[in-house]
Amino acid sequence: MMRTRPLKVALLGCGVVGSEVARIMTTHADDLTARIGAPVELAGIAVRRPDKVRAGVPAELVTTDATALVKRGDIDVVIEVIGGIEPARTLITTAFEHGASVVSANKALVAADGAALHAAATEHGADLYYEAAVAGAIPLVRPLRESLAGDKVNRVLGIVNGTTNFILDKMDSTGAGYSEALDEATALGYAEADPTADVEGFDAAAKAAILAGIAFHTRVTIDDVYREGLTEVTASDIASAKRMGCTVKLLAICERAADGASVTARVHPAMIPLSHPLASVRGAYNAVFVEAEAAGQLMFYGPGAGGSPTASAVLGDLVAVCRNKLAGANGPGESAYTRLPVSPMGEVVTRYHISLDVADKPGVLAQVATVFAEHGVSIDTVRQQGKAGEASLVVVTHRAADAALSATVGALRKLDTVRGVASIMRVEGE
Repeated sequence: MMRTRPLKVALLGCGVVGSEVARIMTTHADDLTARIGAPVELAGIAVRRPDKVRAGVPAELVTTDATALVKRGDIDVVIEVIGGIEPARTLITTAFEHGASVVSANKALVAADGAALHAAATEHGADLYYEAAVAGAIPLVRPLRESLAGDKVNRVLGIVNGTTNFILDKMDSTGAGYSEALDEATALGYAEADPTADVEGFDAAAKAAILAGIAFHTRVTIDDVYREGLTEVTASDIASAKRMGCTVKLLAICERAADGASVTARVHPAMIPLSHPLASVRGAYNAVFVEAEAAGQLMFYGPGAGGSPTASAVLGDLVAVCRNKLAGANGPGESAYTRLPVSPMGEVVTRYHISLDVADKPGVLAQVATVFAEHGVSIDTVRQQGKAGEASLVVVTHRAADAALSATVGALRKLDTVRGVASIMRVEGE
């Protein structure tokens, strides 16, 4: 039997995502009612600028007092799409205290303080859902948290930032430099006026923390994630990748150690073979490659940002949370029973592509090879090129620990015949 009393929803934030959530809740009200088993009513919308024109948003629902809205007591679900740490954290915990469940798109907050938020939700018998925090419309959190709950996930490898993927794709397809590609991304609206969070990897690192925590059933925060951005990637790096049959992507990589005793989480540019599924992800799209013990290799692909895609994920969570409310139950909370430590980047083992500027004289290659051997780093291939008086060596290693590679590079810089280290890039996906 259909319940007639509506479930009341408070919306915090009415920007690109929030306004789309409000629009879909209004235009698809009958469908949402049928799918949930009860009507849902948008009971209030908290904004910072009440005078801003918001097409399709009922003016009588708009308020600047977010705290009063979440404290009303008749609110069943709070949707938080304002972002940032505060006041979002306080508003979410206040919502729990007053009996509301929460749907959030706030990757920064969940990555920094997810454990405390889950604890607060559990204490008050509420749900905390955040599918939209990781990869826009791509269903990823729920498959990891529910569909693969009976499996053992060993690796999550993904492109989780559309801005950086657009930039690297342009550099690869047109030969453009980083600055030129960033300018195009900004002009097309893919990059913010201040692109730091994207191009320096902060956005991807927050998502990596969330994915690692869910995949490995342990607590991982953004402070545990090693991070490099793509601002140092050059057209020469892209060209070198092509010569190896690779392309360059900014990857979020979460791995369980071979002995199962620890995990790692990192974000950095990497060369991946053109044969890998992630190599074909173009433009501003996202894709995540999951490797599980029983399920094998799975790939999730789609638009990772934008008003409509993110709103789709928010509303999917809203339906799930409302169904739980009607059933008098809660969905899955935090699963951190493994309590695995997060290993430092120095212990991560992978392959490396190193480009060295060297003197054009006999014996240089032998000196360089000796340094690699002394630090236990095995060389896979070497390519030498250049003209009179100038030369470069491109060395590709076998798998080695990051700490060993760092020591090797430090020793190389001390050689009189090595004039500089032009670039170092990891090689993944093999």
